[in-house]
Amino acid sequence: MDELLPKSERTKQLIVEKTAPLFNMKGYVGTSMSDITTVTKLTKGSIYGNFADKEAVALAAFSYNTRMRANAIGAHINKAKTYKDKLLVFSTVFNSKHNHVFPKGGCPLLNTGIEADDTHEDFRKAVSDELKQWKMDIVTIIKKGIEAGEFRRNVQVEQTAWSIIALIEGGIFVSQCTKNPAYLDTVLETVKDIINSIVIGRKKQ
Repeated sequence: MDELLPKSERTKQLIVEKTAPLFNMKGYVGTSMSDITTVTKLTKGSIYGNFADKEAVALAAFSYNTRMRANAIGAHINKAKTYKDKLLVFSTVFNSKHNHVFPKGGCPLLNTGIEADDTHEDFRKAVSDELKQWKMDIVTIIKKGIEAGEFRRNVQVEQTAWSIIALIEGGIFVSQCTKNPAYLDTVLETVKDIINSIVIGRKKQ
Protein backbone atom coordinates (compact mmCIF):
# COMPACT_ATOMS: atom_id res chain seq x y z
CA MET A 1 0.00 0.00 0.00
CA ASP A 2 1.42 3.38 -1.02
CA GLU A 3 1.10 5.64 2.04
CA LEU A 4 1.86 8.72 -0.09
CA LEU A 5 -1.42 8.36 -1.95
CA PRO A 6 -4.48 10.36 -0.86
CA LYS A 7 -6.75 8.43 1.51
CA SER A 8 -9.41 7.90 -1.17
CA GLU A 9 -6.83 6.39 -3.52
CA ARG A 10 -5.43 4.20 -0.75
CA THR A 11 -8.92 2.89 -0.05
CA LYS A 12 -9.48 2.13 -3.72
CA GLN A 13 -6.11 0.40 -3.90
CA LEU A 14 -6.94 -1.66 -0.81
CA ILE A 15 -10.23 -2.78 -2.35
CA VAL A 16 -8.48 -3.86 -5.55
CA GLU A 17 -5.63 -5.69 -3.81
CA LYS A 18 -7.94 -7.53 -1.42
CA THR A 19 -10.50 -8.54 -4.03
CA ALA A 20 -8.06 -9.47 -6.82
CA PRO A 21 -7.45 -13.04 -5.52
CA LEU A 22 -11.16 -13.37 -4.75
CA PHE A 23 -12.32 -12.59 -8.28
CA ASN A 24 -9.55 -14.71 -9.80
CA MET A 25 -10.57 -17.75 -7.76
CA LYS A 26 -14.37 -17.39 -7.59
CA GLY A 27 -15.08 -15.37 -10.72
CA TYR A 28 -17.40 -12.41 -11.17
CA VAL A 29 -20.65 -14.31 -10.68
CA GLY A 30 -19.30 -16.35 -7.77
CA THR A 31 -18.08 -13.30 -5.87
CA SER A 32 -20.78 -11.59 -3.82
CA MET A 33 -20.80 -8.15 -2.25
CA SER A 34 -20.69 -9.96 1.08
CA ASP A 35 -17.42 -11.59 -0.02
CA ILE A 36 -16.05 -8.19 -0.97
CA THR A 37 -16.99 -6.49 2.30
CA THR A 38 -15.58 -9.44 4.24
CA VAL A 39 -12.12 -9.43 2.64
CA THR A 40 -11.83 -5.62 2.60
CA LYS A 41 -13.41 -5.10 6.04
CA LEU A 42 -15.27 -2.16 4.49
CA THR A 43 -18.97 -1.42 4.26
CA LYS A 44 -20.99 -1.81 1.08
CA GLY A 45 -21.37 1.98 1.04
CA SER A 46 -17.61 2.43 1.15
CA ILE A 47 -17.17 0.02 -1.75
CA TYR A 48 -19.74 1.85 -3.86
CA GLY A 49 -18.25 5.15 -2.79
CA ASN A 50 -15.09 4.17 -4.66
CA PHE A 51 -16.49 2.06 -7.51
CA ALA A 52 -19.67 2.44 -9.54
CA ASP A 53 -20.63 -1.23 -9.17
CA LYS A 54 -19.30 -4.75 -8.68
CA GLU A 55 -18.29 -4.96 -12.34
CA ALA A 56 -16.04 -1.94 -11.93
CA VAL A 57 -14.35 -3.60 -8.96
CA ALA A 58 -13.93 -6.82 -10.95
CA LEU A 59 -12.37 -5.00 -13.92
CA ALA A 60 -9.95 -3.17 -11.63
CA ALA A 61 -9.09 -6.48 -9.95
CA PHE A 62 -8.51 -8.11 -13.36
CA SER A 63 -6.18 -5.27 -14.33
CA TYR A 64 -4.27 -5.74 -11.07
CA ASN A 65 -3.99 -9.51 -11.57
CA THR A 66 -2.75 -9.18 -15.14
CA ARG A 67 -0.20 -6.60 -14.03
CA MET A 68 1.10 -9.00 -11.38
CA ARG A 69 1.23 -11.74 -14.02
CA ALA A 70 3.10 -9.53 -16.49
CA ASN A 71 5.56 -8.43 -13.83
CA ALA A 72 6.30 -12.04 -12.88
CA ILE A 73 6.95 -13.02 -16.50
CA GLY A 74 8.88 -9.82 -17.24
CA ALA A 75 11.25 -10.38 -14.33
CA HIS A 76 12.31 -13.72 -15.83
CA ILE A 77 12.56 -12.33 -19.35
CA ASN A 78 14.75 -9.45 -18.21
CA LYS A 79 17.22 -11.90 -16.64
CA ALA A 80 17.57 -13.91 -19.86
CA LYS A 81 20.64 -13.01 -21.92
CA THR A 82 19.64 -14.19 -25.39
CA TYR A 83 16.40 -13.78 -27.33
CA LYS A 84 16.07 -17.56 -27.48
CA ASP A 85 16.27 -17.71 -23.69
CA LYS A 86 13.77 -14.86 -23.40
CA LEU A 87 11.29 -16.86 -25.49
CA LEU A 88 12.05 -20.04 -23.56
CA VAL A 89 10.83 -18.27 -20.42
CA PHE A 90 7.31 -18.97 -21.70
CA SER A 91 8.05 -22.71 -21.75
CA THR A 92 9.23 -22.73 -18.13
CA VAL A 93 7.52 -19.98 -16.13
CA PHE A 94 4.08 -21.54 -16.54
CA ASN A 95 5.10 -25.06 -15.57
CA SER A 96 3.98 -26.81 -12.41
CA LYS A 97 7.20 -25.88 -10.57
CA HIS A 98 7.05 -22.16 -11.26
CA ASN A 99 3.40 -21.15 -11.68
CA HIS A 100 3.15 -20.17 -8.00
CA VAL A 101 4.57 -16.80 -9.08
CA PHE A 102 1.22 -15.95 -10.69
CA PRO A 103 -1.84 -14.46 -8.96
CA LYS A 104 -3.67 -16.79 -6.59
CA GLY A 105 -6.27 -18.72 -8.55
CA GLY A 106 -4.21 -19.23 -11.71
CA CYS A 107 -4.11 -17.40 -15.03
CA PRO A 108 -6.47 -14.39 -14.92
CA LEU A 109 -6.71 -14.33 -18.73
CA LEU A 110 -8.09 -17.85 -18.89
CA ASN A 111 -10.30 -17.47 -15.80
CA THR A 112 -11.87 -14.20 -16.91
CA GLY A 113 -12.03 -15.12 -20.58
CA ILE A 114 -13.98 -18.31 -19.94
CA GLU A 115 -16.44 -16.55 -17.67
CA ALA A 116 -16.88 -13.54 -19.96
CA ASP A 117 -17.78 -15.54 -23.09
CA ASP A 118 -20.84 -13.77 -24.56
CA THR A 119 -22.22 -12.42 -21.29
CA HIS A 120 -19.73 -9.75 -20.15
CA GLU A 121 -18.48 -7.75 -23.10
CA ASP A 122 -16.29 -5.43 -21.01
CA PHE A 123 -14.47 -8.42 -19.55
CA ARG A 124 -14.06 -10.00 -22.98
CA LYS A 125 -12.52 -6.79 -24.33
CA ALA A 126 -10.19 -6.53 -21.35
CA VAL A 127 -8.97 -10.10 -21.91
CA SER A 128 -8.67 -9.49 -25.66
CA ASP A 129 -6.48 -6.45 -25.05
CA GLU A 130 -4.21 -8.44 -22.73
CA LEU A 131 -3.90 -11.30 -25.22
CA LYS A 132 -3.01 -8.88 -28.02
CA GLN A 133 -0.40 -7.21 -25.80
CA TRP A 134 1.06 -10.61 -24.93
CA LYS A 135 1.22 -11.43 -28.63
CA MET A 136 3.01 -8.16 -29.35
CA ASP A 137 5.52 -8.86 -26.58
CA ILE A 138 6.37 -12.22 -28.14
CA VAL A 139 6.48 -10.72 -31.64
CA THR A 140 8.93 -8.08 -30.42
CA ILE A 141 11.25 -10.71 -28.95
CA ILE A 142 11.16 -12.78 -32.15
CA LYS A 143 11.82 -9.76 -34.39
CA LYS A 144 14.74 -8.66 -32.24
CA GLY A 145 16.03 -12.22 -32.31
CA ILE A 146 15.88 -12.20 -36.11
CA GLU A 147 17.79 -8.89 -36.22
CA ALA A 148 20.38 -10.31 -33.83
CA GLY A 149 20.87 -13.36 -36.03
CA GLU A 150 19.45 -15.82 -33.51
CA PHE A 151 16.24 -16.71 -35.38
CA ARG A 152 15.55 -17.61 -39.00
CA ARG A 153 14.42 -14.70 -41.18
CA ASN A 154 11.56 -16.71 -42.71
CA VAL A 155 9.83 -17.22 -39.36
CA GLN A 156 6.07 -16.70 -39.47
CA VAL A 157 6.25 -14.27 -36.57
CA GLU A 158 2.58 -13.71 -35.73
CA GLN A 159 1.68 -17.36 -36.32
CA THR A 160 4.46 -18.43 -33.97
CA ALA A 161 3.41 -15.93 -31.30
CA TRP A 162 -0.26 -16.96 -31.38
CA SER A 163 0.70 -20.66 -31.39
CA ILE A 164 2.78 -20.20 -28.24
CA ILE A 165 -0.08 -18.37 -26.51
CA ALA A 166 -2.72 -20.89 -27.61
CA LEU A 167 -0.65 -23.83 -26.43
CA ILE A 168 0.01 -22.26 -23.04
CA GLU A 169 -3.58 -21.23 -22.38
CA GLY A 170 -4.90 -24.53 -23.74
CA GLY A 171 -2.45 -26.44 -21.56
CA ILE A 172 -3.56 -24.49 -18.50
CA PHE A 173 -7.20 -25.25 -19.31
CA VAL A 174 -6.53 -28.99 -19.69
CA SER A 175 -4.45 -29.21 -16.52
CA GLN A 176 -7.04 -27.31 -14.48
CA CYS A 177 -9.97 -29.37 -15.73
CA THR A 178 -8.17 -32.69 -15.22
CA LYS A 179 -6.43 -31.56 -12.01
CA ASN A 180 -3.21 -32.88 -13.54
CA PRO A 181 -0.41 -30.28 -13.89
CA ALA A 182 1.72 -32.82 -15.77
CA TYR A 183 -0.47 -32.25 -18.84
CA LEU A 184 0.50 -28.59 -18.90
CA ASP A 185 4.18 -29.50 -18.54
CA THR A 186 3.80 -31.82 -21.55
CA VAL A 187 2.26 -29.03 -23.64
CA LEU A 188 5.04 -26.66 -22.60
CA GLU A 189 7.54 -29.10 -24.12
CA THR A 190 5.79 -28.45 -27.46
CA VAL A 191 6.20 -24.71 -26.86
CA LYS A 192 9.90 -25.36 -26.33
CA ASP A 193 10.04 -27.35 -29.58
CA ILE A 194 8.45 -24.47 -31.51
CA ILE A 195 10.98 -22.02 -30.11
CA ASN A 196 13.93 -24.31 -30.83
CA SER A 197 12.67 -24.84 -34.38
CA ILE A 198 13.14 -21.17 -35.29
CA VAL A 199 16.70 -20.95 -33.96
CA ILE A 200 19.35 -20.64 -36.66
CA GLY A 201 21.42 -23.76 -36.91
CA ARG A 202 18.54 -26.08 -36.03
CA LYS A 203 16.37 -27.90 -38.50
CA LYS A 204 12.68 -27.14 -38.29
CA GLN A 205 11.00 -30.01 -36.44
